[in-house]
Order: sequence, then C-alpha cells, then structure tokens
Amino acid sequence: MFRLFSFIYDILATICFTLFYPFVAVSRLHTGKDTGTRKIKLGLFKKPELKEKVIMFHAVSVGEVLSLEKLIQQTHRTFPDYSIVLTTGTKTGQELAHKKYSQITDYITYFPFDFPYAINNFLNKINPNMVIIAETELWPNFAIQCKKRNIPLVIINGRISDSSYGSYRLLKPFFKPILNLYTKIYTQSELDNERFIALGNKPENTSVMANLKFDIEKVDADIDLQKNDYKIFIAGSTHSGENEIVIRTFSELRKKHSNIKMLLAPRHMERIPEIEKILQNYNFSVGYRSKNENFSDKDIIILDTFGELKKCYAISDIAFIGGSFNKTGGHNPLEASIYNVPTITGPNIKNFRDIYGILTRANASKLVKNEKELFDALDTLLSNKEKLTEMINSCKTVFDSQKGAIEFVIERIKEFI
Repeated sequence: MFRLFSFIYDILATICFTLFYPFVAVSRLHTGKDTGTRKIKLGLFKKPELKEKVIMFHAVSVGEVLSLEKLIQQTHRTFPDYSIVLTTGTKTGQELAHKKYSQITDYITYFPFDFPYAINNFLNKINPNMVIIAETELWPNFAIQCKKRNIPLVIINGRISDSSYGSYRLLKPFFKPILNLYTKIYTQSELDNERFIALGNKPENTSVMANLKFDIEKVDADIDLQKNDYKIFIAGSTHSGENEIVIRTFSELRKKHSNIKMLLAPRHMERIPEIEKILQNYNFSVGYRSKNENFSDKDIIILDTFGELKKCYAISDIAFIGGSFNKTGGHNPLEASIYNVPTITGPNIKNFRDIYGILTRANASKLVKNEKELFDALDTLLSNKEKLTEMINSCKTVFDSQKGAIEFVIERIKEFI
C-alpha cells in the first residue's frame, strides 16, 4: 500500500512541479523577489562537510527558529559526535538562523521543494540520521522519501490551527496516509493531539509534550524606577496607532486609580517624537529611562534604551503587549508572563496564537477586541485584587506545567538514534 501511494504521489508531485515551477520562477524574476535560493531548494548545492552522523532540524520561519534555540544548544552539547543541520522555509528565518546558530550548527540551508528530484538531491547530501520538524510542516513527498530511507521523522511542538483543521478535515483521505508516515508527532496541547488523531494519525504515534517556547529564562531585574507602592502598567512593544490607545486608556484609568503609573516601551525608537507629540495633549509628567528618571516624580516613563524591556516587565504589575491592534501579529507575551505579570493583548496575535491559546486557557492572559475592552480589562484588574492575584498565580502555574520540553525531546532523540 505504501509503495503504491508513494508511486502515485511521486508522479503527481513531479507533474505539478514541472507545470507550475516555470511560472513561479518567471514571476519572481519579474518582481525582483528572486533571492537566488531556487537552486538550493532544488538540492543543487555543494555537498557540505558533515560528520558521519547528522541530526536535522527544520524551522519554517522566525517563530520556529527562535523556539529551537535552547533545544539546538542542548543537542549540540549532548551529541558532540553528530553534525547539526538546520533548515528554514523563509528568507527571514534563514537570516535569523545564520545570526543565532552559525557557531553551534554545522550547516544552515533552505528546506527543499517537495518533489522527488529536489528531496532526493537534498537527502543524498545531508543524509540525516533523524529529522525533527518544529510545529507543523506537512510535506508529503519529504515524508515519503524519509520513510523509504528509514529516517525517523518527528514533529515536535505540533499544532493545528482552527483554520487549518477545517481544511485538513475536508481532505482527510489525503492527509491520513501522510500523517502516518511520520514516526512520531508530539503536540503542544491535548486539543492539538485530538485533532491529529481525528485526521487519521494513529493514537499510539502521537502524544502531548510541553511547549518549547516556554523554556525561557529570567534576566536580573537590576533596574530601580522607584516603584514603591504604585501599580505599574507597562505597554510593551507598541506600534504607531497603539501609542495613542494606551495613552488615552492610561488617562482614563488615572481618573479612577490614582496609584497607577505607566511604562511606555515603543517597538521602534523613532516613534518617540510621535509619542511626545501625543503627550502634549495631556497633563502628565514624563520621564526617560535614558536619563535615569523614575516614578518618584513622573507619571510616565518612556523606555528609550535598548535591551531593558524584559527588566521592565519584571518590575511591572500588568502588561499590554503591542503589535496586536494593527497588522503586525503581536509580540511575545512570555517575556512578561515569566515574571508572573498578567498580559493583555489586542485581537491580532497571529505570530503567537499558540502561546496566547495556552495563556488564555490558563487565565494568565486576556485578549481584547478594542480600546474599550482594554480599559475594562485593566480597570477590573486594578479594582479587584483577587482577580489580579488569580492571574498572577496562573502565570506561575502555566510555566510550571510547561517545564521539561527540552529534556523530553533530548530523550526522544536518544531513542531514535
């Protein structure tokens, strides 16, 4: 059955690629988006100098590349006799991978096009003993070729979004045999686990693991802004349009809560003049972190220094995470949650939807749709000490529940190689 499925899919994949690839290539040349990676994705690159044994990781883009940081570091330490190869699917992911992992990986490249010629070229040159896919990348032909070569193919931190699940269900007869080509699938939640099984994956081949993205460390909060008994509301990584929202919200909150102060941390420093212009319409005393000003005589401190956002989260009581009231897709809430700081975010969180799913289910974070809901959420937490305490405790609980992801994967690697 596998041979028949493999044969049919190989033919179809090759036909489709042959028909459509010329149009894609011409389009990229015409638009100036040809990055010179097409040959690499066809497997037409020089065979790298690797050790006899290889562990390969794949991270499609920036979020997945970041989530693998500690795992790759630990793999490098645990398996010194193995070369580590990292592939990505996007240019931004590739750039970040080279920036972060060039010292601890042996080779970084693009994941190949999913048709037999490219896959076989790639596998012949990399020859991995095991392939680990971060989150969910279902490449049928790659899975088929790994199966033929007896290469363990494992998904870690697996997830299926709501929108993807609906599409996959319609194509279940197609995806069922593909899913079962994967040696193991380790999901980041019970819901994701149930979805993989509902799509046809064998229950014995899938199980839940802790989420790798929660394996982050605290930094020393060696920063003193004279917080005293004030409640600190931090607006972190704000973008244009959001600065107006958080300033208006802070202004309304001050009418009810005189003991609240705000830390305003724009995502881009060039937005500070824009923020200063907005603040001219308010009667707030404003200080700057770069001048070592503090809350003893300031209502708002603007974080105009680099590398101190995490420290500021550590001394805050409630956080709004920016990039979520525009099309950015949100920023990482765990930088605040690790310090047991409840987070509030706008509706656009596509970049961290999985993380927010875990946090909101645990009552460690809250999603709001608009400015009014942002005010209401903050007002509730500032007015109700019990609710604030519940969310603070939930932050600790959710991190405790997600511990051990790296150790789990390392043990699985030992089993397969």
